[in-house]
Amino acid sequence: MRFNRRTVLAGGAALAAAPALARPRPAPIAISTPLVPPRWALLQRRLLAANAGACEAFFAKYVGNDDELLAFPRWGANDGPDDAAEFTNDWVILHALGGSDRLLTLAQRFWEGHLRQYTRVRTRAVPIARQGMYHREFPVQMDWQHNAEGLTTFNVMGLSAPRDPRLIGRTRRYADLYTGRDPSASNYDPQRRIVRSLLNGSRGPMLRAATPLDWAGDPFDARPFHLEHGEDGYSQFLAHYAEYTDVVGDNPLNLQATTLGLNAYALGAGERFRSWALDYIDAWAERAHANGGILPSKVGLDGRTAPDWWGGVYGWNFAPVVPQTGQRESRNRVPRSITAFFNALLLTGDLDYLHLWRRQNAEINARAKMIDGRFSAPTMYGPDGWYDWKPGTYRANGFEIWYATQDPADRALAGEDPWIAFLEGTNPAFPETALEADLANVADRESRQRADPTTPATRLADWTLDINPASATALVQTMTGGLHIARPPWSKTSPPQGGVPLHCRLRYFDPAKRRAGVPDEVAALVHGLGDRATEVTLVNIGAAPRTVIVQGGSYAEHRIDSVEVNGRAQPVGGRDFTVHLAPRSGARLKLAMNRYANRPTLSFPWDR
Repeated sequence: MRFNRRTVLAGGAALAAAPALARPRPAPIAISTPLVPPRWALLQRRLLAANAGACEAFFAKYVGNDDELLAFPRWGANDGPDDAAEFTNDWVILHALGGSDRLLTLAQRFWEGHLRQYTRVRTRAVPIARQGMYHREFPVQMDWQHNAEGLTTFNVMGLSAPRDPRLIGRTRRYADLYTGRDPSASNYDPQRRIVRSLLNGSRGPMLRAATPLDWAGDPFDARPFHLEHGEDGYSQFLAHYAEYTDVVGDNPLNLQATTLGLNAYALGAGERFRSWALDYIDAWAERAHANGGILPSKVGLDGRTAPDWWGGVYGWNFAPVVPQTGQRESRNRVPRSITAFFNALLLTGDLDYLHLWRRQNAEINARAKMIDGRFSAPTMYGPDGWYDWKPGTYRANGFEIWYATQDPADRALAGEDPWIAFLEGTNPAFPETALEADLANVADRESRQRADPTTPATRLADWTLDINPASATALVQTMTGGLHIARPPWSKTSPPQGGVPLHCRLRYFDPAKRRAGVPDEVAALVHGLGDRATEVTLVNIGAAPRTVIVQGGSYAEHRIDSVEVNGRAQPVGGRDFTVHLAPRSGARLKLAMNRYANRPTLSFPWDR
């Protein structure tokens, strides 16, 4: 029995295939109320400018004239192509918020450069990459914890460049590695609705037990390098992956490939990408339902949940020995696959995809008990049942579940967070505090970059990740009311994520420059989020009038029903509306919204 996906869209799954009727755009809203520029607005503009300058210097130092990373290129899960691809993390998001055009240009240049670099570089010992670490511009074979991290920049490029033919073509091609349409890569079995191995890519799935060499990459002299994971040499690289063998069959991390389907659909590549993504996600939802509400971590090549459903690399029972300490470390990465269920929410508007995760948390918390006088919940599962008890309730992804549902019943598991406190009216200092912290982070990383003594011959691809100055979290939260589901961690109870779309309440566009982001000298602060309401202040701090388009959601997925300004409401009934801001003016807007009411699109407002 297939997952019962409810149709809750305006138009619904059955009607949305028909072309939408064009509706007249609402009249622009004129705001001329004089306003002394608030400090948060000045800080937003400073942070956008600081990010641009710092990223420019970062690029100049660590990228060559050929747009390739100046580092020692290797294959492997520790410091391989995915780490190189993460060099420009957050640059495109900063551009989409209103940052410098150079951020987008440099990110695009680097993407091209690193594709050439890792297509050319080959392994000697690792079999799969002897003809190049990339094939057809995609990793030849790796797991989706790392594939997704490597797609962190690529998967948000549509926010700023949805008409780029290279982006559209690559998104289709990458997605078809997993839809079953590409005969050169047999990753997906459409009959059994599985990706056939944890290790997969442009050269297909690994259908044998993995070896430490497959994961760690070729032997090399590690002495000249700073090793980010604390190894004392290559032997510990191999030892780290000694237990990473159980890869045949499907794994929930593979669900992160559905972001490619979402983006292909939103870029206009066709309904089949939406259908594939939902069919694959639904298969996993059905397995969770049949498994007592718990998403299994191991599925066989027959498409059935394995008897040891908790097995597999990164599964519920995955706790390998750390060679540096000799201790076992819990590496259950199943919670990361929630990102795919957010994709399904965008594609359908059906919150039951997030309720699945709410039910899973409830099942785990039902096993909680008192241990040494403290209420504790399990986080791992093996042949003997639940284990690895942690004090408190199990709250993995609780923040994100509440963000999506906006259900008071989910608020407790979201935990205490300064941003939530601000939205609830109890932390008014948050915008300035958060923006100042990100400004300090930019400055700190600039300082570390200037003091960095490494050379291309003494740094690995992962060396630059913690020096990248791009700091977008405070801007995403304050400007868009959005989740920053990337690095740094998207919440205090979830691991860092990669390759995830931007999930937000509002986006902005500059119709004068025909680009994404707020116009020059414009700032925005989202004050409140509710199930059907959003409050935002728009400010023009400059001496020239500005026009900004306000859109509901990253993918125009939220319908804006009306906007109230200074006590007067104006109907909208669509994906976006336009605001004219007089010089040095601003106002607080109250938006009535129907969230997840529209099919997702990355088209700019004037192209719809």
